[in-house]
Amino acid sequence: MKPVVSISLVALFTALAAGALAQESFRVELGRDGETIADMRPVFLEFQSRPMPAISPTEVARRYQRLFEHSDEPEVRIDALNRLSNIQTVTDEDVSFSEEREQQVYRQALESYESILDRGAYQGRLDELLYQMAKAHAYTGQAEESIDRLRQLVGLYPSSSLVPEARFRIAEAAFSAQDYAEAESEYSRVISGDGTDSLKTKARYMQGWSQYKQGASARTRAAKTFLAVLDGFGEDTRGFRRIPASDAELVDDTFRIVALMAAEDRGVESLAGWLTDAGGKDFGYLLYDRLADYYASNRRFEDSVAVNHAFVRDFQAHNAVPAFLAQNVDVWRMAGQIDRARAARAEYVQAFSRDAVYRQLAIPDQERWRDFSRSLADYHYDQAEEGQGERQAAAFRLAGGYYSQLADRSSQKGEVLRLAGDAFLQAGDHVNAFEHYQRAAYDTEYEIKAYPAAADAAWAAIVIQRDALDNLNSLPATLDDLAAAADRFAAEFSDDKRQPGLTADIANRMLEEHRYADALRFAENAIAHPSVGAAERYSAWVAVGEANVAMASYGLAENAWRQSLALIAEGPPGDVPAKDTDSLQRQLASSVYYQGEKAASEGHIDTAVAHFQRVESAFPGSDIAIKGRYDAANTLLKAERWQAAVNELTRFRTDYPQHDLARTVSEKLVFAYQSSGQLVRAADEIMRTEGTESPSWDQQLRAAELYHKAEAHERRNRIYVAWLDRDSVTADSQSHIRNQTLRQRLVLDNVAPRRYRIELVEQELASQWHSEDTLTWAGRAAIVLGAEEAGRFADVPLQIPLAESLTRKQAALSAARERLAQAEKLVGDGARSEILFRRAELYRVMAQDLMTSEAPANLNDLEATQYRMLLEEEAYPFEEKAIDLHAKNHQRLAEGLFDEWVERSLQVLADLFPGRYDREVRWMTWNEEVNDDA
Repeated sequence: MKPVVSISLVALFTALAAGALAQESFRVELGRDGETIADMRPVFLEFQSRPMPAISPTEVARRYQRLFEHSDEPEVRIDALNRLSNIQTVTDEDVSFSEEREQQVYRQALESYESILDRGAYQGRLDELLYQMAKAHAYTGQAEESIDRLRQLVGLYPSSSLVPEARFRIAEAAFSAQDYAEAESEYSRVISGDGTDSLKTKARYMQGWSQYKQGASARTRAAKTFLAVLDGFGEDTRGFRRIPASDAELVDDTFRIVALMAAEDRGVESLAGWLTDAGGKDFGYLLYDRLADYYASNRRFEDSVAVNHAFVRDFQAHNAVPAFLAQNVDVWRMAGQIDRARAARAEYVQAFSRDAVYRQLAIPDQERWRDFSRSLADYHYDQAEEGQGERQAAAFRLAGGYYSQLADRSSQKGEVLRLAGDAFLQAGDHVNAFEHYQRAAYDTEYEIKAYPAAADAAWAAIVIQRDALDNLNSLPATLDDLAAAADRFAAEFSDDKRQPGLTADIANRMLEEHRYADALRFAENAIAHPSVGAAERYSAWVAVGEANVAMASYGLAENAWRQSLALIAEGPPGDVPAKDTDSLQRQLASSVYYQGEKAASEGHIDTAVAHFQRVESAFPGSDIAIKGRYDAANTLLKAERWQAAVNELTRFRTDYPQHDLARTVSEKLVFAYQSSGQLVRAADEIMRTEGTESPSWDQQLRAAELYHKAEAHERRNRIYVAWLDRDSVTADSQSHIRNQTLRQRLVLDNVAPRRYRIELVEQELASQWHSEDTLTWAGRAAIVLGAEEAGRFADVPLQIPLAESLTRKQAALSAARERLAQAEKLVGDGARSEILFRRAELYRVMAQDLMTSEAPANLNDLEATQYRMLLEEEAYPFEEKAIDLHAKNHQRLAEGLFDEWVERSLQVLADLFPGRYDREVRWMTWNEEVNDDA
């Protein structure tokens, strides 16, 4: 082992280099220290500005060896040894002692060190002396003595530049002795001391190991320490991109130990926690990668993939995400799990499928994405061809998705798009199939000529569109889309023989959507095409006929029908059914019918009626012939030729009583009768019955209203009574008001007036719906009923036995009062004067009848007189009540109200109080004028 002496060489070659020219000072790094004290070497050498002497290092070393061996002075021996060590450091030549001699030399040096210390006098620095003694002890295998000298140095000379190195050696000794807590403490002192950054980095690294060796409880501290080590290297090496060779092993080992600790703890959860506690680190992804590698190398494949997923989840925007996802593929392949490797490829493809994300990938990552996509697409396509049912459809759908994503990023765009279309079509996804066939045919312009399948791809897209219009698939296609596709197909592939059939089909589809000009255009294109067949020509002529009918060109339509019939007469074209002959004849008849419609719309009534009646000769017995007869009547009806319309409608109903249109004749007759003022006939038509079926109540009430307007009250009343006899409850205000109206009309016609007055009152009181009329009608009915009850009350005589007759009298009084109360509730102030008068008269009659009632026959004069006085006392309250109510009517004069009932109340009061009320009264009109205080 070679000793390392760490002292300055300021005067190393002073005697040998006298007179040399001065040079600038500089410092040279000499490498790393050893792992133990025995291997320690100087950290650096300081060179003063002196040139090397003109003598070989070997010769200089030999002279110092001789000086060490022959000198008896400890200081000289020590100085010679130091200079030998320094010479060995700065030269490439071996000038050291042999290993056996070196041990002897250092034992002798220890004697010199002890002698100097015992003497207590030394010209040099004692801290350096202690440091060299520690080294010497280390070289001679005296580890404890070496540490004691280092502790002595630290304790006596805490400000010495040698203290950091001494503390480091002390910490290493504790670590070697497995006293990891002590080592952690000593390394901490080195870190917080004045040593070089390099030494502190080593100390922090070893402090992490000291903490790790203390077990799980210190693992978090160890992680924090190792992260600090990496943090320092990350800053110094530009994110670990330029790591010096001398530090590479330490950096790699630090990454390794952190990954190992995470694996021993809670895996990626621990690693993430440590990084979070450290505030996040730019180099964190390297630790995730190292942990994943650790798991994979130990065949913990699922844990390795979990680490990669955790990184992707927590650092979605990091540029290392593609590498982590791709690494999953390698992990599963290493594990021999092909399906999971494929799933990892799918995950990679999905993660970067969006254009914005894909464009941000590096070129190698993009290439990997394309390779993964194609392999996945081909795999699922192959699997689908071997599958069945829903699994087959799902596989084709997956394949289509991968081909679709790949197409725009592939150099074989057209072929990939067609494959996508095929896959989607077989998956039943017609929307995507159509889109990709379209793109394969037209969106790869540079490939059209070189891509022979372009026309087939375009046709496949057209077939999908056409099937969609027939509801055979879910493509949201319109006829305009199909027409545009046909035009584009014709422009790009004009020689294709499939074109005439397509245009004839589109012509007929245009007809179905009433786009007659477009139908004509496509039909004419089909007829004019050189490769058109008989069936296609027939289909096109039919389309021409229908289009011209729709555009009111009935002459051209007739020609088209004749052309179509001629083709059938020559022999059925293609698969045209024989029944088409009847259809064409019907169309021919329809042309005549349409002429009638057109004439009617232009106001040519007679011409229109003639055309409608002529349809029967074009197609006898047909529905359209019957409709012509019916529309002839309708035309007369619309022209307000009422009697002619009535005659034609009546004749139609007679000729076709079972036809569906016959059911509508009655309503049209009602309209004609009403319009011509024949209201009774209109009502009779409504009430007309066929068989046992009666008109509905709505119809009967409608007829009743017409009878009412025609003043045919007897017919009207029969319907009213039948309707009101029904056990029906009014469900809304409209039905309530209608029923009350019917009752009032019956009352006015004196049809069971008492019954309907009672119903008027009871229904109005029970209803939640009212109108001003219904309240007035019910109120008036209540007053009339009250007057009737008052008459019955007056007709009840008070006779012996008085109690019995008085009971009957009081019951009649209550009935009359109740009716008047109902009237007051219904009409309020509207009939208050009359109600007050009638109520007052009830009490006055009661008082009068009491006074004139029959006295018992067996009374003497005195008893008769007393009986009469008793009756007067009984009658007095009734008379007072009557006076009070009549007086209230009198008071209405002050309110400016005077009517028949007020006047009658005054007459009664004049009879009762002639002195006060029996006078002539003349009422004058008084106009109130505005007083302007002039």
